[in-house]
Amino acid sequence: MHPKVLVLDEPTSALDPIAAEEVLSILHRLVHDLGLTVIISEHRLERVIQFVDRILHIQEDGTTSIGTPEEIMKTSAIAPPIVHLARALNLPEISLSVRDMRRATEEIRSSMTFPDCPREPTLARNSVLVIAKEITATYGMAEVLKSTSFEMNIGEVIAVMGRNGAGKSTLLRTIAGLQPPARGSLTVNSINPLNLKGSARISLIGFVPQEPSDLLFNQSVGAECRQADLDNKVAVGSTFLLLATLVPDISELTHPRDLSEGQRFALAISVVLSANPTLLILDEPTRGLDYRAKKSLVSILSRLASAGKTILLSTHDVELVAEVATRVIFLADG
Repeated sequence: MHPKVLVLDEPTSALDPIAAEEVLSILHRLVHDLGLTVIISEHRLERVIQFVDRILHIQEDGTTSIGTPEEIMKTSAIAPPIVHLARALNLPEISLSVRDMRRATEEIRSSMTFPDCPREPTLARNSVLVIAKEITATYGMAEVLKSTSFEMNIGEVIAVMGRNGAGKSTLLRTIAGLQPPARGSLTVNSINPLNLKGSARISLIGFVPQEPSDLLFNQSVGAECRQADLDNKVAVGSTFLLLATLVPDISELTHPRDLSEGQRFALAISVVLSANPTLLILDEPTRGLDYRAKKSLVSILSRLASAGKTILLSTHDVELVAEVATRVIFLADG
């Protein structure tokens, strides 16, 4: 249609890093080769900031400021990790890419000494919670997992990574007991998850799917939280308190469909977390979350792991993995 302006609302939120880079490279060429104007709303600034010419920063009170990325990033509380690093090192200029940061810190890095890090993280191996043996699973007619075997220990945070379509969601749904494996065996706390029903399922496995709306069916946020309190047999207000920790300032009267994608995911996570499950499974938990909500989620996941909960999450968010994961399962070609 040959538009003069292309407006994109979080175009990379559901993409793996390589696909996101491909999309942004195409947009970059459209801007410079065809003179197209592109306006992008995006939470994952680390992906887009090196491509943009200007940033329009909308404050919480509705006021706005506009400037170059360097100008806005000098003072903005919302910033990617690389900008926070530049501030912490008191660098004279804000670096917007890994390449720029390496150049700016070459002298600092050459003068630093680093302690030897253990090759393998110390894991709580007092008990194995999940045992998967030779799991083969299908999506439609395609065989997306081929003889996959692994164990999960109590207190671990395991991240599942891979390209879009690699089978991450299929693996999570299989472990949650939502689809049977084509071949192989799987147990969670020595139980086949396919055999779990009712309260036994809720207390053992909590699963938040990629589409949080699948878990939400009431007419208001308050009703969802009260229903979760009732279903999970916890004190009234517990679920809403969890939600307020993740994403503050959500009204109980708001309809779930009127929430942003990140707020809906936070609501779904709160509904599942209030049951205090032994194994928590999250499919793309930071999709649509801003940096503040993501920081709160990281804090909650770290506390849960310290308390002996086991967490399995599928994600494209490399920064999240670096912060919370004890191990990574990387999927490719089954």
